[in-house]
Amino acid sequence: MTAPLDTDWAAVFDALGHRSAGPIGQGMEGVVHRLDGGLVGKAWTGPHGAGGRRLPRLSAFYEELAAQHLPFATPRIVARHEHRGIAVSIEHELPGTPLTEAHGLSDATVEEATATVVTALAGTEAGPAARALSALGEDTPLWAGHADWPAALAALVRRRAAAFHTVLAAAVPDFDTALDRLLHRLERLTARGARGGEAILHGDICPENLLVDAAGRVTAVLDWGFFTTAGDNAFDASTAAGFRDMYGPAAARRDASLLRRFEALGHDRERLLIYRAAYAVAGANAYGADGKDGHFAWCAAALRRDDVRAALGLHGRTAD
Repeated sequence: MTAPLDTDWAAVFDALGHRSAGPIGQGMEGVVHRLDGGLVGKAWTGPHGAGGRRLPRLSAFYEELAAQHLPFATPRIVARHEHRGIAVSIEHELPGTPLTEAHGLSDATVEEATATVVTALAGTEAGPAARALSALGEDTPLWAGHADWPAALAALVRRRAAAFHTVLAAAVPDFDTALDRLLHRLERLTARGARGGEAILHGDICPENLLVDAAGRVTAVLDWGFFTTAGDNAFDASTAAGFRDMYGPAAARRDASLLRRFEALGHDRERLLIYRAAYAVAGANAYGADGKDGHFAWCAAALRRDDVRAALGLHGRTAD
């Protein structure tokens, strides 16, 4: 038996000994309530929720993450429960305001916040808990059966491309050729010696997941687990640049600005674009199998970009 959709989670948290001040958020992962004592309660009701075996893995990862001594706060689980088949966690409330709700900040300040998180994670060292996490709602850890990050990523790309081939091929010209080129380039990353010393990847560095103070300085980072793993920091750099502004009129300019910034910090431009393609294939159907949502459209557009196609060895423009 599982909890019904209209579950009174405030009453559930009260029964667990934590008085609820009411909901403060609801998203793909589930429902979040503010509790007394500087805590929050999460009911992992969403399709990407950390139910079953996943919540203990995530809890272990949070401890591994805390040991990195990052310059911003990260989640810590203080208690785990289950309510009618739904995993429930009690966590410390993180300080700050979501970057999306911090009004009056300049483009430069928002870019700086994004770059701060990516750069800080570049100095981390992923351990077994990061490698034990699954991605995009899968049950099996991303690294299961793989010795290095490019192989693990390539396997995920293959699985997702096979599962959603019909809608991807309809949206992306020469999709099968692009997929073959992408997998070949991921294999080349392995051949170059991209092995060992992996950083912790957040996998979803976007303004919604960054908390900041009044000056726009990052105070905390939320929502680890969607694509969190051990890997190449360039993957976070690539995706964070794109996630900075996915749908606004200034999206292309802001993306290009962050890509230039990360390239100036030492990231290889071609590698950044290969990772953009890898995310686009793997993540396109994260929110729906039919390919009718905005996130799918963004991913398909990424695979049609001239610079991404050139990085894959596909020349010539596509119809957009």
